[in-house]
Amino acid sequence: MPLLEIRKITRRFGELTAVDGLSFDIEAGEFISLLGPSGCGKTTLLRIIAGLEAPDAGDILLDGKSLLAVAPEERPIHTVFQSYALFPHLTVADNVAFPLRMRHKPRAFIARRVAEVLEHVALADKASRMPHELSGGQRQRVALARALADLPRILLLDEPLAALDAKLREQMQVELIRLQRELGITFIFVTHTQAEALALSHRIAVMNRGRLEQLDAPERIYGYPQNRFVADFIGQCTLVEAIVQAIDGAHMALQARHLGTVAAPAAPGACPGQRGWLALRPEQLQIGRAGAFAAAANRVAGTVRDFLYAGDVTTYIVELASGLRIEALLANSAPGRVHFFEQGEAVELAWSADVGRYLHE
Repeated sequence: MPLLEIRKITRRFGELTAVDGLSFDIEAGEFISLLGPSGCGKTTLLRIIAGLEAPDAGDILLDGKSLLAVAPEERPIHTVFQSYALFPHLTVADNVAFPLRMRHKPRAFIARRVAEVLEHVALADKASRMPHELSGGQRQRVALARALADLPRILLLDEPLAALDAKLREQMQVELIRLQRELGITFIFVTHTQAEALALSHRIAVMNRGRLEQLDAPERIYGYPQNRFVADFIGQCTLVEAIVQAIDGAHMALQARHLGTVAAPAAPGACPGQRGWLALRPEQLQIGRAGAFAAAANRVAGTVRDFLYAGDVTTYIVELASGLRIEALLANSAPGRVHFFEQGEAVELAWSADVGRYLHE
């Protein structure tokens, strides 16, 4: 039996349907991310799980029993917010101890548990500090420690890293993975950052307009998107209109707008004459000078219009004669600011028949 079952949950605010008949299961010990653009319903769903919002329809079951009649404070579920929500007049130790005191736990138990959880978040030496004496990352770890103090069954995290700078955010991502693995608590993590969801999650629930677009492991979300929205939302992607010409075993021939006839992996359910989209990721494409890929299954000529240098890689924006712009990624193997192609330079793009994803909608 799943730990948490979300059953046809709907939540409306006037004419806006924030969550629209959503259903999926969450397993015990899972790190699952709710990912989607602003307004897709992910925070509303989190608040419903916490008991801070009541659904207009549907049910949420924990261990097979409905939570709808259970008050928020009685649910074995805690929430960590972006704003930390620490008590400024209490020390770190007292902030962490607060939920245990509210549950009237024995004083010796509280002292032992606070010490343990502060050790988990590497703040044992900060127990007597006040929140204003801590860095943003340390305050977020105090908020995590407080939420974990009485070992909830589920920890809800509502964009808890959004206020941190990029380097600290990466460090906290590693900390979250470690904590979740050590404690075995189910984490439900809300984010609108694709890279964060891909890095942290066992599974990702991609949401759009209150509905579930795809629920899958990160590598499948990225490599095998089920529709155009997921392909376009997760990472960088070039989407080209295409018609299925023929299917031959593991491959198919597509008539792709701007690209001509291209070979691609066969897609389940595809049939000749069907219209859809070919999705190409930048890292799937090779870029070279004209004639460099004569033996490639797919190749097309273009001109470098711009490039984005990111240290380890350079992303080239190549414009075809038709006006279509395609992004191609090239690793920078030499030190320093390296790029191999200049603006206005003629290049060729190539890719294997085994990459790309045909999407039918």
